Amino acid sequence: MPADTTRRGLLAGTLAAGIGGLTLTGARELLSQFAPLSGQAWNAADRSLPESVESPYGEASLRVDDHGVPHVEADDEPAAYFAVGYVQAYDRLFQLDLQRRVMRGQLSEIVGEATVEDDEFHVRMDFAGAAEATWESIAETPAGELVEAYADGVNAMIADGQLPLEFELLGYEPREWTPVDSMLMEKQISWDLTGNFGELRRALVADRLGETVTDELFPERMDHDVPILRDAVDADRLEADDGDSATDHDGDGADEDGSDGDGDDDGSETAGAVGDGLTNWLSRYESPTGVGSNSWVVSGMHTESGRPIVAYDPHLTLMTPPLWYEQRVETPERSVRGATFPGVPFVIAGANDSGTWSFTNVGADVLDCYRYDLDEAGERYLYDDEWREFDREERELAVAGSENWTITIRKTVHGPVLEREERTVGIAWTGHTATRTTEAIDEFGRSDGLEELLESTRKFDLPTQNLVYADVDGRTLYYATGQLPIRTIDGEEVAGNRLFDGSVGEGEWEGFTPFGESSWDGFVPFEEKPHAIDPDVLATANQRVVDDPEHYIGVAYASPYRGARIYDRLDEAVENGEGTDLEFHRDLQSDTRDGRADQLLPELLEVVEDRDPADRLADAAATLEDWNRRMDRGEEGALLFARWMDYFRRLTVEPQFEEADLDDSYYPNDWVVATLSADSDLYAGRSREETMFEALDAALDEIDDEGWERYGDWNTTRAIEHPFGVEAAFLNYDERPLDGSRATVDNYRVGSAVGSSWRMVVEPGGEATAILPGGNSGDYFSAHYGDQFERWIDNDQKPMALTTEADVTVSFTEGSS
Repeated sequence: MPADTTRRGLLAGTLAAGIGGLTLTGARELLSQFAPLSGQAWNAADRSLPESVESPYGEASLRVDDHGVPHVEADDEPAAYFAVGYVQAYDRLFQLDLQRRVMRGQLSEIVGEATVEDDEFHVRMDFAGAAEATWESIAETPAGELVEAYADGVNAMIADGQLPLEFELLGYEPREWTPVDSMLMEKQISWDLTGNFGELRRALVADRLGETVTDELFPERMDHDVPILRDAVDADRLEADDGDSATDHDGDGADEDGSDGDGDDDGSETAGAVGDGLTNWLSRYESPTGVGSNSWVVSGMHTESGRPIVAYDPHLTLMTPPLWYEQRVETPERSVRGATFPGVPFVIAGANDSGTWSFTNVGADVLDCYRYDLDEAGERYLYDDEWREFDREERELAVAGSENWTITIRKTVHGPVLEREERTVGIAWTGHTATRTTEAIDEFGRSDGLEELLESTRKFDLPTQNLVYADVDGRTLYYATGQLPIRTIDGEEVAGNRLFDGSVGEGEWEGFTPFGESSWDGFVPFEEKPHAIDPDVLATANQRVVDDPEHYIGVAYASPYRGARIYDRLDEAVENGEGTDLEFHRDLQSDTRDGRADQLLPELLEVVEDRDPADRLADAAATLEDWNRRMDRGEEGALLFARWMDYFRRLTVEPQFEEADLDDSYYPNDWVVATLSADSDLYAGRSREETMFEALDAALDEIDDEGWERYGDWNTTRAIEHPFGVEAAFLNYDERPLDGSRATVDNYRVGSAVGSSWRMVVEPGGEATAILPGGNSGDYFSAHYGDQFERWIDNDQKPMALTTEADVTVSFTEGSS
């Protein structure tokens, strides 16, 4: 299974299987069909917020604006977050419950045997145990009090309100929401962004295809000159507290992307120790390499208003309803508006009356795999010259329509143990310990200026993110957040993209306590993480962070196409003395120029010209030559190029990969294919020129067979689905043609339903705009279920104001809920 379809497989395909082959075409038909199962489905059409709700935390008011965004106001913070929990549950309760079921391994309880393997993975990883450890560490903090109030608000809605349609269709009621469940959402977000078994997959490729081909297809450094912190980024840096690193690292131990370069790890030992069964199983649940986001900041020196501007669009799974939820909270301590994930009380990316902040994925390596020497029975593992018993715990996995499963969780000193086909691997992941990110995000909403935000950033343990910030004082900031492990072997710092020998303690993380509270002593000190204070122009698009990192960061970076295009346009504006405004940055978010075409079209056109092609191939070449290289929905050239690119990539690697029994989830990225030498062994059976030519012929066959004429005939929103998928298709948004590709700033991947899951452009102290890919409400019968979808397609952003003129919708009054 391709890695970037994992979440869709969990949230769409498996749940669809669980509700059993329905082919319904409208709300009334569906309600009529399901009413006998629950007796309540008709009532879901009449849900509405009550005028008054009793709250044990005191008075608050809720206003809902014209876009379905809740505005909560209170004189007391716990009262405000009780109201936030209530309205989030009203709008997105099924989403809250579904997410926690995935992470707790409880999908099979409502779906049946179709999701048992998925549940098994999540139970064995014990994300719930990590969430419990996190809650224990923050329960007594200011953030902890607000998380408790939020949970009480969710439960008040469950007790008092009519459940959304999905619960009636599936015939079950949600359990009580707990503060641990909110911590579990932090773990889910972090896993989706940092859970990566790349070292195992690379080793399997090396075992099947050899090191030479593997080095070509999975380079540890892509050869480009647009890292986030490029030479042109002029900014200040923090000084280390005492001028010393946490290790004896002298800068010579790693290459530019962190590889130790010793050449000892050829991958065969890794593949032999882990095997393809376990590797393929784990690959189903990892974060897709390179999927991430765009975010950039320009200082007031380069804006019309003289204020800095931050633009942000995270590229995550697109679904119905959207992944993000927009909210505003006003108390004496904070005035904040922006996007969060349902289940998380606090605005994650947004703005307050002082500044604005956003996050993109670093691509850091924060997960390590360990092999162990086991005794003959496989019941003990060797560690530190002694045989140790695995820590064991039995969990029961409920399965609808079948017998329950009993799963024995096993753990070592490093973390969970995962097993398949008599192969065993231990996992260390920075999320498997108590983390303080919830505290950091809470404090961001209350921060007053760069210095306060910077102090809060020290608590941002997980996930590793590129933080981009600007404030009303004209300050700007970039920081690589999250804990970065330092690995050593025989006292020497090494890269983490390898399988470690856990029995002898290779690569262990000093100061890391799985399922407890870590000191983080052996991790990169805060001052030594990549950062820039007061940069004039800085852009992140998941590309390499810096050319010469002080410590190993990782190798799972995105291709540089988006980052290069953003920097090109920002540089052009600066060089022309153009004072940018919010419209400029919204236009840049919508940029569809495809850098792959700039790389490959001249070569392809020359190949076609040299071969005396048939008329249709000559016509195709002429169309491509006249094309503006923009992936716009109305362009024929964009359609030709997109389909040719996919065939060219496939025909380049498929012969060897198919022979080695490696599916397309192992394919290299587009940058690698575009820059591959014509002398590569991959072109031994068919030259690069022949591959290009045959790919164009195959693309034209497909286009003719499908009857496509323009890019938008193929590149549509069809992949954006409700968790019930085609089984209740009326819950999906209407299919529409769309711009963008996986390589453009306006990012969209039709094959995996990944794209701009939230867009915002903010001028601190000035205007702010944002848009969701759908609607803020998850209630199908709400006017706000999909009211932003058409505007999102055109990036027609709405105001993201810190005030509203809407009337009070709900009054929260003093009382017991």
